[in-house]
Amino acid sequence: MLRSISKTLLTGFITILPVVLTVYLLYWLVTSMETLLGDAIRLVLPKDLYWPGMGTIAVLLVVFLVGVLLHAYVVQRLFAWGQQGLYHVPVIRTVYRSIRDFLDYFSPARKEEFQQVVAVSLGETGMQAIGFVTQAGAERLPEDYRGDDSVLVYMPMSYMIGGYALLMPRSAVRPLNMSMEEAMRFTLTAGVTGAQ
Repeated sequence: MLRSISKTLLTGFITILPVVLTVYLLYWLVTSMETLLGDAIRLVLPKDLYWPGMGTIAVLLVVFLVGVLLHAYVVQRLFAWGQQGLYHVPVIRTVYRSIRDFLDYFSPARKEEFQQVVAVSLGETGMQAIGFVTQAGAERLPEDYRGDDSVLVYMPMSYMIGGYALLMPRSAVRPLNMSMEEAMRFTLTAGVTGAQ
């Protein structure tokens, strides 16, 4: 009986936790945006004109405006110039470049390249692992590997422990008919969720 109760509690916990964490993350994001610009708006506007949510809307408008402006050549050049300045500051360059590279992974401009899910052959064993091609073109590979027909594949480890970036011969990878989200969910949960 005690085992049945704990199994039921665990099932409820596993069902509710993803929902609670998703809702909390959205709540945190909205309140952070509201705090970020809400206080500044309150300083400028009279109290009776301000309403809750203006800070969030202002942040979304600023982000949208930056996205629009970055289509202009002059703004792109200014941004690239400022970014190069950040790349020369010792501690900031490491943090900024890592965050930038991670976010570039999800950039719409690189969507085609980064949504290639592949099965990687592990030697002659017949074993295969799921990976994501992160560099398909030779121009961005290390100079010593540009002559080889190789691709850079990210191999995530289960349960979000980490992963490996492996330079693989193109012949050792086989494209899979899975979306990036499906493959990531399947890999990170060690296949417990199954392919959907």
